[in-house]
Order: sequence, then structure tokens, then C-alpha cells
Amino acid sequence: MSDYKFYEQVNKNFDKAAVYTRFHPGLLKQIKICNTIYHVTFPLRRDDGTIEVIEGWRVEHSHHKSPTKGGIRYSHKVDEDETMALAALMSYKCAIVDVPFGGAKGGVKISTRDYSVSELERITRRYTYELIKKGFIGPGVDVPAPDYGTGAREMGWILDTYRQLSDDLNAEACVTGKPIQQGGIRGRTEATGRGVYFGIREACSVKADMDKIGLETGVEGKTFVVQGLGNVGYHASLYMTGAGAKMVGVAEMEGAIYDPKGIDLTALMEFRKETGSIIGFGNSKTLPSNKDALELECDILIPAALESQITGDNAKNIKAKIIGEAANGPTTADAHDILKDRGALILPDSYLNAGGVVVSYFEWLKNIQHVRYGRINKRFDESSFKKILNVIENISDRKFSDDEMLDLSHGAEEYDLVDSGLEETMITAYQQLLEIRNEHKLNDLRTSAYISAINKIGIMYEQMGIFP
Repeated sequence: MSDYKFYEQVNKNFDKAAVYTRFHPGLLKQIKICNTIYHVTFPLRRDDGTIEVIEGWRVEHSHHKSPTKGGIRYSHKVDEDETMALAALMSYKCAIVDVPFGGAKGGVKISTRDYSVSELERITRRYTYELIKKGFIGPGVDVPAPDYGTGAREMGWILDTYRQLSDDLNAEACVTGKPIQQGGIRGRTEATGRGVYFGIREACSVKADMDKIGLETGVEGKTFVVQGLGNVGYHASLYMTGAGAKMVGVAEMEGAIYDPKGIDLTALMEFRKETGSIIGFGNSKTLPSNKDALELECDILIPAALESQITGDNAKNIKAKIIGEAANGPTTADAHDILKDRGALILPDSYLNAGGVVVSYFEWLKNIQHVRYGRINKRFDESSFKKILNVIENISDRKFSDDEMLDLSHGAEEYDLVDSGLEETMITAYQQLLEIRNEHKLNDLRTSAYISAINKIGIMYEQMGIFP
């Protein structure tokens, strides 16, 4: 396979969209470039007493809004190019879904499987210390979140380290994706996968687009293949199957399986937990390699692993009619053109996987405001709903059972409000992309997404008075 530079791929997409905007080339260069790059190395004393040098990065791509926002990735593949690309994508992603953050990203070059929990904690705390020392973390400065190889546990360590070294009243807002007990928010864990589902559902509701690719509207009855059953891939699959779609193929690190009759997600996860692999599950067929799953017959392909999985080498063999990019940068620029030219509907990563940062924004707001969503209004709403239902009973013959009364008068709790906000955001953003696509007579939602981002960021720079 060719050597694809991730940051170069992002910039190719940017340049393709920039010609549809009105901004000066100098301003476009400012939008595109990474503002600040921090490369750090530090020693780790391992459990056996040996010393190892750990390498990490934090990139702040755009300061058009503060704070900057972006996850921290733990992977042996982390490097400066990848971190810059992901930071740039975060800037565009936040703009597309109207989340008021600049884009950032962090990474530590380790494979988590090679380290004990205590070693991972020491790495995380030392990395956090390095960020604090150089001013690369803080509620109003730069707010990390989980990414590949990290989760709520690591975010909790980051918060605890930040608190030890700061007397900031808003310390909880220095990081998102935390455990609930440390100021996290309900719905954050499944947010990215749930957003992927909302985006695919919205795309499948557009009759004109479905007619073009020969599919009926709606998610129900459609077949899909998922690459990667991590947090994002699992939750996207969970909500897809819950809506009536049929999972026919799965690719993971250990291999790939296919069953045209459908794969039970819950049973598969139990099987993998017991055996450590998806291979051999039920009546599924084992494919020669995990990349072969990308080329299976299906309506929807959901790449939810790492970048550059669909390239110029395999794009011509991909049969899916809808590509739902749950991962960051899974499709290279040349592969995108191949898929687009054969008529596939590509739902771009810069839009489709934005659910995580949307709910991270809600968590950040919760931490800044120091109040849990639903706490103030939940009981008041329930009381109001009950009064309305009692009036209905009094003026009609309809009597509600206790269960019906409880269900109909339910006041919104934190998860309900977060889920509603996520759904609204994904729907509104998709409608904006369709408007841009139609305005410029494009057949490409990725270019529409970049146009949306460039316009919103460019206007911010103009209002700041930095450019004429």
C-alpha cells in the first residue's frame, strides 16, 4: 500500500473546498496551518525498574475560538503528522456542528497492551504535568478528551493531576469524558457511536439521495458491515441494529467474519469476551484478512478503526452504497474520488463522528456551570405534566394507569437532555451540508462539510480584526 500522509490528505480536502469560498489566500493559509505544536519526551520507570523514554505530542490547530478541544490517543502509530491531521479535523468538526471550540489533539506513542495499569497511570500523569508546565491544558485554554487507547479512567487521572497543581475553581472542565463521579456526563461514552447512527439515519431519510443509489428510505432492513468494534464501532452497530438494520460483517484486529443472514451483536461481544476473538462465531465465514470485510456486499460500510483504511488500492473493490466514516480519516483523497465517481454516498468523518465532541461540549458546560442537567427542572416538569394529564382525565373518559401516568409525566433527566441535544445537532448540521451541496451544485458531502467549516472559521477571523 502507498504511504499516505494523513495531514496531507486533510489539506487536500481543504484545498478542494477552499475554491468555493470567498476568503483571501493568506487567511485560508492561516485557517489551514497548525498554530502550535508541542513535542515532549519524558522518562518512565517501568515496574521491573528499567527506564524507558516516552514520546508524546499536543497540537493546537486553531485559536479562532477558545478553548481548543481534542482527544488524546495512545497508540504505537502516533506521530507528529497524525496528531496535526487530527487536530485540524477537530477544528473543522467543531465548526461544522457549531461547537465553540478550536481544534486540538494529543498523542502518546505507546501500545497500551505493553504496559501495566500502574505504568499507564504514571505515563498519563507525567504527560499531564508536561501539558500543565507549558500551558497546554486548562478549562479556558485546551481541553483534552478520550480517543483511541484512552477512556474515562485516563481522563480521571488527568483531572486529578491538574487539580493537584491548580486551584482553578473550574478544574473539572479541564478535560471531558471523565467518570460520572468526577464530573462526567451521562451519554458521553456512547456519544460518538450514537452520533454516527443519527447521521446515517438522517442521510437515509433523504429520498432523492436514496433513489440515486437504489435504496429505500430509512435504516430498517439495510445491511451493514463495521470495521472496528471498539467504543465507536460497537455503539454505532448497537443503534443501527436497534433500528432494524442487519449487521452482516465485522472486522477486528484478529480477523474478519461474514454472515449474510446477520450477526447478533450481543452474542458476538459475549463470544469475543470468552474467546478473545470474533473468529469462529456462530455460522459466520472467516475472511482471509480483516481488510477483506471492507469489500463485502452490503448497503452501508462503517469504517470505525483507524485512518487510511480505504485507499486507491482497494476503493474500486468496495461495493457498499453508503460509506459512514465513523473513524477519523478512514478514506484517502484518491479513494474518495473513486467511490464518489461510482455513485457512493460518502458521509464524511468531519461530520459523522462529531457526536463525541458535541457531548464533550455539554460536559464542559456542565462543569463550568457547576450544575447537573435536569436537576433544576425535572421535578417541576413532571408536576406540570401530571396536571395536564389530570385535566385530560377530567374532561374525557380516558383514565391513565399508574404506569402510563409515570411514563407520560416523566421529566427529562441528564441523559435525555444530552441525547436530545446530540440528535438536534446532528440533524441540523446535516441539513446545512445538504444546503451547501445544493447551493454549489456538488455531489460531494465532504467538500460541503469543509466549505461549511472554512466559512465559519473565516468569518470568526474577520470579526477578530486580524485580516481585512
